Amino acid sequence: MAPRAGQRGLWSLLPGLLLVAAALSRPAAPCPFQCYCFGSPRLLLRCASGAELRQPPRDVPPDARNLTIVGANLTVLRAAAFAGGDEEETDGVRLPFLTALRLTHNNIEVVEDGAFDGLPSLAALDLSHNPLRALGARAFRGLPALRSLQLNHALARGGPGMLDALDAALAPLAELRLLGLAGNALSRLPPAALRLPRLEQLDARVNALAGLGPDELRALEHDGDLPRPRLLLADNPLSCGCTSRPLLAWLHNATERVPDARRLRCASPRALLDRPLMDLDEARLGCTDGDANERGEEVDVAGPELEASYVFFGLVLALIGLIFLMVLYLNRRGIQRWMRNLREACRDQMEGYHYRYEQDADPRRAPAPAAPAGSRATSPGSGL
Repeated sequence: MAPRAGQRGLWSLLPGLLLVAAALSRPAAPCPFQCYCFGSPRLLLRCASGAELRQPPRDVPPDARNLTIVGANLTVLRAAAFAGGDEEETDGVRLPFLTALRLTHNNIEVVEDGAFDGLPSLAALDLSHNPLRALGARAFRGLPALRSLQLNHALARGGPGMLDALDAALAPLAELRLLGLAGNALSRLPPAALRLPRLEQLDARVNALAGLGPDELRALEHDGDLPRPRLLLADNPLSCGCTSRPLLAWLHNATERVPDARRLRCASPRALLDRPLMDLDEARLGCTDGDANERGEEVDVAGPELEASYVFFGLVLALIGLIFLMVLYLNRRGIQRWMRNLREACRDQMEGYHYRYEQDADPRRAPAPAAPAGSRATSPGSGL
């Protein structure tokens, strides 16, 4: 009987426990309009509402982990855009669990200072494929957990000042591991990106890099136990002159840090167009005065293939000369006979010229002078 009484006691407490659990639990926030919510407890949202969406949705559930907005018309990301949109409210944290934010193809042109305030757990941010024209120097402030930042195909329209703005915006991201800067027409890498202490990979493909200087290569060599970042450099118009010698030496010593090293090709000078950089000899990359003017025209850029063609051409000429000498040797008697006949013919010709000259110079063969006309007229009357 005692066990049955214990069971009845537990059953009597069950409704009370359910009421307490219901009171402590809060109802799930509704999914924002024109967005799709997936998963529980790690809530994922995807909003693709086209041109109607001009600012981030304000009714995102606070427990959201992953937010994706694609194909909208956001244009401007103002300060605290994901924390209420009011600059004076930036201390409030509205999305404390958001770890991934993807904002690709949204026509974003301006990212103001503090645009991502209120996202303390954000670890991955993707702003690729947006026509950014202005980037605040403090755009990425307040992101202590950011590990991945993708800005691929997003900075080409920003003009010369975009590189300086990017350099200032990257400086506070001490925990950044992955940085994507592909397709941005960058003529040089932002110095702050090379100084990031925990950077593991920098994607700089499809830019306008002519090479990396000694200072940039030294910045990639972190001291102590800090990781040495991998570098992606394919599809850049590399100048294969004397200025590329430090880069070539660095590639030979750290090939594993450039996974696409075999895809690096020369864009200048013309003699080395489309030649793999790794196949060139560092000692034979020469310069002319044009390098001082950044033209990068080399005078001594002959590679192994060009040297081989010169050697082959020389061997062919030597073989032709040897054959000619053999023909002359085998026909030496006929050549001697031809030379003798030619000499005799020349001598006969010269003797004929000499004979005619002597005949013309003989005074006895000169014609008699003509008699005067008067003497011929009187000769009949003389009786002779």
